Amino acid sequence: MALEKVDLTKVKPYGDTLNDGKVQLSFTLPIPYGDEADEAAKQLLKKMGFSEPSVVFSKDLGVGYTFFTMYGNSSYTVDYTKIEVPKVDLEFMDKYGVEAFIEENIKREIVVIGACTGSDAHTVGIDAIMNMKGFDGHYGLERYKGIEAINLGSQVPNEELVAKAIELNADAILVSQVVTQKDVHIPNLTQLVEMLEAEGIRKKIILIAGGPRISHELAQELGYDAGFGSGSYASHVATFIVKQLVDRKLV
Repeated sequence: MALEKVDLTKVKPYGDTLNDGKVQLSFTLPIPYGDEADEAAKQLLKKMGFSEPSVVFSKDLGVGYTFFTMYGNSSYTVDYTKIEVPKVDLEFMDKYGVEAFIEENIKREIVVIGACTGSDAHTVGIDAIMNMKGFDGHYGLERYKGIEAINLGSQVPNEELVAKAIELNADAILVSQVVTQKDVHIPNLTQLVEMLEAEGIRKKIILIAGGPRISHELAQELGYDAGFGSGSYASHVATFIVKQLVDRKLV
C-alpha cells in the first residue's frame, strides 16, 4: 500500500488518520481522584489548545493526587523544512578507524577521563562510553589502542575531576549527567567549565558533556566543545576527540 504524501511544511501529529491531530499525553494533578478530577483534566487540555479532550485512564495516587492518560486534538502544525538543530557535524569513524587515525596523526597515547559529577550516581551512560565491554556491540574507550581511558565513576566532585585532569595531563574530559530534575545539572556543568578556566587549562582540553537530556546545542551554550545524547557510542565520542586534537593542534 502506497503511503500518503506528506506536506513537510505543515507537519501535524496523528493517531489513527494522517493529520487528525491526535495527541496522547499524561500528567499528574494535585487533586482527589473522581469525576471532578477527570473534568478538571479535560478543561486543562482545552486551555492548552486541545479540542475534544478525553480521559482514557486515570488512577488514584493517594493523598489527593490523580494520574491521567489523555487524548486531545491539536490544530497546530510545524514547518519541518525549516528545522535546524545544532549537532556534531562529523563523518564518524569506527573503533579501528579511530585507532588508525591516532597512530597516523597523533602518534602518542591520548588520555581521556570520564566521570559522573556532582551528586549524580548513575554510571550507565559513562560506563557505556568508557568501559571495555561498551554497549550494544560497541566497545568502550578502554578497549581502544592509543587511548588511556580513566573512568572515575559516580558522584565525583568537580574539584577532584579537575585535579585528576591536571595530574594526568588529560587530553579530554567526559562528563555524564543523568539526573537533570529541576535542571540540577546546569550549575554543576557550568562550575566545571569555570574551574578549568581558572586553572588556565580549558583551551588545552577537549570537554564533552553527555546524558539523555544533553544536546550539542546545550553543551556549547554551557562552554563545552560538544554534547552527546541518547544513541551515542564510544566511536562517536572518540572520533570527535581525536579530530579536535588535530584540528586545534593540541598534539
